[in-house]
Amino acid sequence: MTPESACGGGALERIGSYAVERVLGEGGMGTVYLARSRGGRAVAVKVAKPELARDAGFRERFRAEITAARAVGGFHTAPVVDADPDAPTPWLATAYIPGLTLAQLLASQGPMAEDGLRQLGLALAEALQAIHRCGLVHRDLKPGNIIMADDGPRVVDFGIARAVEGTRLTMTGIAVGTPGFLAPEQAEGLPVSPAADIFALGAVLVAAAGGSAFGDGTPASLMYRSVHHQPDLTALPPALRDTVIACMTKNAQQRPTAEQLLDMLAPRERHAAHEPTLVEPFPAFPPPPPHPPTPSSSLATVASPEGAPQLLAMDRKNAVVADSDGISLGINGRPTDFPWYTVRAITHTESGRGLGLTVTVHLTDGTSPSCRVTTRDEEELDDWIDNLILVREHFLPPRTT
Repeated sequence: MTPESACGGGALERIGSYAVERVLGEGGMGTVYLARSRGGRAVAVKVAKPELARDAGFRERFRAEITAARAVGGFHTAPVVDADPDAPTPWLATAYIPGLTLAQLLASQGPMAEDGLRQLGLALAEALQAIHRCGLVHRDLKPGNIIMADDGPRVVDFGIARAVEGTRLTMTGIAVGTPGFLAPEQAEGLPVSPAADIFALGAVLVAAAGGSAFGDGTPASLMYRSVHHQPDLTALPPALRDTVIACMTKNAQQRPTAEQLLDMLAPRERHAAHEPTLVEPFPAFPPPPPHPPTPSSSLATVASPEGAPQLLAMDRKNAVVADSDGISLGINGRPTDFPWYTVRAITHTESGRGLGLTVTVHLTDGTSPSCRVTTRDEEELDDWIDNLILVREHFLPPRTT
């Protein structure tokens, strides 16, 4: 079935057999609705953007992700209850979990103390354990995708990110994941494994402690730092820093698994022989207000405003990143940001031995800094050039002669 409105152009009324009540959130990959089944059960229905449905490989990957997501159990996830990957605009429905997101909770109540952080980490590790056992990688674990339900944290919004990866949309404005929580391999566009979720879990704990693993700045600069800089863990209690350091190591193969993380986060007294540890329950939180919708509860974060292209060309030493805020040249791990109002033109050349791209930024002050990035993948080089051209055409006015 397809989403329907009463008059063909008004507010959405039905998605499949579900009656739509209101929008919960909107993002780069689609819209999330609160809806009800015929029996009155509340569900969160995620409807993909029409652009995704037009991508040749999206539906096949989406169908495979749904099959795997249906098998995810555990106490700390929102189960998938229905889906239609063959609809003109594909959708999936999960059980609706009332409560504030972790992002909303932190905004209203401030950072967590050590005991709360440890409980949060244990709950998230259990959720990832269930997700990873089914062959899934969440790819977008962040405070906005964690519901602080009455019975503990619930991880939501898994089951669509993998389907989006590899579409042309990921090259022209949609980032699968959220800068600041992306593992280095995600930021570089490399294949991801469950270790990427472990990295994000570490960044979530830093945020819950009142910090920011990679500081503030443009999405592109945050992605750059995740690859080249060490996270800032000063907000964490000292007792948790070694665990989070292990989670956020640059080498994905050296990060702990979800199972190992459960042992690392367990209170010391839990290791006493056969004596269970009683953990204080999370406080009950009221359901979110009926409106307005909160962008933080959306499917995924967009690195640039909707429809705006972005560029991430990076090797182990240098990087060229661009989004709606400007372009940044990073040389030997040191980025320099240039807002668009300071940029007169951008030129590029394929340069040097192997597969190299040199980008030169011509500034209004007359200077022209440049940066060279290399790759071993000819297709990746072509993508860099295509995206650079899109960025240049979108953000810079045409030059007049």
